[in-house]
Amino acid sequence: MSDFIEIYTIFDFSNALTCFIFHLQIKGHCSIASVSAFKKLKLPDIGNFGLGSKNTSSKIGIDISSSAVKVLELSRKGSGFQVERIGVDSLPPNAIVESSIADIEAVSDSVSRAVSRSGSKCRDAVIAVPASHVITKSISLPADLGGSELDSQIMFDAARYIPYPLEEVNLDYVKMGPSPEKPKEDEYLLVACRKEVVDDYVAVVSTQGIKPAIVDVETYAVENAVANYARSGGDSSLDGVVAVLDFGAVSTHLTVLKNTRTVYARDHAFGGRLLTDEIQRVYGLSYGEAGMAKKTLQLPEGYEEEVFGPFRESMAQEAVRALQFFYSSTPYNAVDKILLAGGTSLVHGAVDLLGERLDAPVMLFNPFQHMSVSRNTDADTVKSESSSMLVACGLALRSFDQ
Repeated sequence: MSDFIEIYTIFDFSNALTCFIFHLQIKGHCSIASVSAFKKLKLPDIGNFGLGSKNTSSKIGIDISSSAVKVLELSRKGSGFQVERIGVDSLPPNAIVESSIADIEAVSDSVSRAVSRSGSKCRDAVIAVPASHVITKSISLPADLGGSELDSQIMFDAARYIPYPLEEVNLDYVKMGPSPEKPKEDEYLLVACRKEVVDDYVAVVSTQGIKPAIVDVETYAVENAVANYARSGGDSSLDGVVAVLDFGAVSTHLTVLKNTRTVYARDHAFGGRLLTDEIQRVYGLSYGEAGMAKKTLQLPEGYEEEVFGPFRESMAQEAVRALQFFYSSTPYNAVDKILLAGGTSLVHGAVDLLGERLDAPVMLFNPFQHMSVSRNTDADTVKSESSSMLVACGLALRSFDQ
């Protein structure tokens, strides 16, 4: 297996339709073409993703998470990047349910406010759909296929592997290179997402004259941000097996990278909203008041023992469980480094406890660590929001695709 890397993509469909586990074996030198395929997902003019188009105009990254809309604009600064504009707007509870947009109007309004707060004049945007809505499949086809014959065969195979009628999905594919097992065949990566999911994310962004120019996948936006951090800072410690634990409001996303390329991704049902709900219950606060108290720690004596301590314990247990599931599902039995991201990673005392409980060095990840900050934006906002801007950063970096 030394000539290959193994890619395990595990996506759970929230409506219990199907769970796909696909195992891809790809030559190491082809890893960019394979696992970075999602980075090329482009919004369709003809009903598919339009994979592989070049992107030359400036774009903002818009991350629509379960709790907030985050907008980010980057610019080139020497050999690196600069934060030009940043804007965040909180979403009402249940606007996003199980990674699906439940309230189009509320999310659309939040997008408008976040863009307005950022002050960005860019009208092209890069958005992402959650990995739980995406299907991938590796297939081998004769190397001499091309043109309409290749398209027809791709559609034939897609109909076999995708559990929806093809007219209901956005579908694309990318050639990954020669098949490692079949010398006369090439491997292709199929990528599909239900049109209704893409349409909803496009609809909420198409406000204030904003055009969603590229549709990415959250998992590979994370990869993009981590890879840029490693390149910019010359951090060779990120070249091994690195786990990214992104603690969000309602779920925790585990992405594992090897040499800054994704090898595993899975969502776990644990998030910071559990702490908010507990603060509400114990102290009789409103949802908004509980959310603020979680950040400011303006709570009665005993809050550590009553709510924060138990929550941190649950957080550590969930992190251990997520890593154990990764080990049991793949050939890996250890990671070299763990990066913590997401707003919930900032919970008082969480980083220290996770550093004690997990079996690898732990670091609070800041995707802006090696970037400068423009005078056009507030440096304090960039600092306070940095841990929750992981996906937005990966999306904004798409402006600079070669």
